[in-house]
Amino acid sequence: MRQARVALVNFLAVISTFAAADYKVDPYWPKPLPAPRDAGGVPHQWITGETGGTCTDAQDHVFSINRSGQPGRLGGLLAYEGTTSVASPPVIEFDAAGNVVNSWGDSALPAGLHGCFADYEGNIWIGGSADGIVQKWSHDGKKMLLQIGRKDVLGGNESQSLLNLPADIAVDPAADPVTGQRGSIYIADGYGNHRIVVFDAQGKYLRQWGEAGSGPGQFAPEGGGHPHCVLLGNDGLVYVCDRNQNRIEIFDKLGKLQRMISVDPPDHLQSVMRVCDIAFSSDPEQSTIFVDDVGSEAIWMVDRKTGKLLGGFGHAGHQAGDFTGAHTIATDSRGNIFVGEAGGGRRIQKFSPEQ
Repeated sequence: MRQARVALVNFLAVISTFAAADYKVDPYWPKPLPAPRDAGGVPHQWITGETGGTCTDAQDHVFSINRSGQPGRLGGLLAYEGTTSVASPPVIEFDAAGNVVNSWGDSALPAGLHGCFADYEGNIWIGGSADGIVQKWSHDGKKMLLQIGRKDVLGGNESQSLLNLPADIAVDPAADPVTGQRGSIYIADGYGNHRIVVFDAQGKYLRQWGEAGSGPGQFAPEGGGHPHCVLLGNDGLVYVCDRNQNRIEIFDKLGKLQRMISVDPPDHLQSVMRVCDIAFSSDPEQSTIFVDDVGSEAIWMVDRKTGKLLGGFGHAGHQAGDFTGAHTIATDSRGNIFVGEAGGGRRIQKFSPEQ
């Protein structure tokens, strides 16, 4: 017991030591979710499930992808959430003020919703860690524009047409280094496979890299979700979460490893799953990487160029600003951070830089 108490003290000391930036939770964001009334006037409160993806678009609208209506884990309603509550739509779009401005989604979406990306044309990409597909949707969710993979048909690590429980997606606004065309699709095919696989804008296979292992350029063979995220930087490099090995692996767009950043703060808790998701700061240089650490229930700030740990905030809990299953992270152009929680959290929170 004493060792655990010392470890906790050390952990909190680490967070308070770094002072690169201070962030505060906005307890009033988002605004209360809708509670539509039925014909009899009875309100039916929306209840969200685990957050499988968080992303922002060019208007600083926030998309929260949640497993509200999907069975298993903490997707559907729980017994203690009221007899009149209803599962929210799986895709909820918030404006910058936290108002719900749109919502959509049905059984056509992937199973085990996982990953969210708003591309340079405003389309919304969603994957599924319980099947083998990634989908591209119009911004308003009214039309599916592209699907990669086949629903419930899983492929191996070398497949050029099938996926296996993909975790995340990123779409490149720049010209591909091989085809010269915009819109290449980078997929973290990481729950069933252990690779980054790249398709062109029409969904044609281009290339891939990665395998299970602990060496450079490999991804953790156990624990699920390796790679767990993929993000394209303004520097033309590909940033990938090797979640269970507590590191960010950085590749060029052809898959050549450039360097690795270890994210293992000296808190003596020996946590794993420390690089669950990442997002860049909003400055043009993307000088800071925000790291979603589900192992310690914290957000870390890492210098993108040096890999140096700059600071951190948050800890386990259920109050505003605490985390329970910190799973996905996104930033907007104003420097705000949005953290989506899976596990028992099942919510999204906003953190703003203190002035």
